[in-house]
Amino acid sequence: MPTLVIKSIPEALHARLKQAAIEHRRSLTQEAIVLLEKAVASEKAESSAGLPSEVPYFARRKLLPGFKAMEEAGAFTPKPGDRDITDLISDDRDGR
Repeated sequence: MPTLVIKSIPEALHARLKQAAIEHRRSLTQEAIVLLEKAVASEKAESSAGLPSEVPYFARRKLLPGFKAMEEAGAFTPKPGDRDITDLISDDRDGR
């Protein structure tokens, strides 16, 4: 049977997991397995329900109103004649 080692778990999360294991009368390992199974099943159910799980988080996130207004106004799109960012970075490095 495969083994999974998780290092550097925050103490607060470990305490919550341990408390949940006690409440459900499971070992810490059994509780972690049950929670992982639920998370994977829920993710699979979302994708089979037609929800856009394959769309990256940053494409689905809610934007702050000010940022959204700037984006809609075209503040982040390149203007004709703008130099490519890679050229700007190269020039900056060459200048050092």
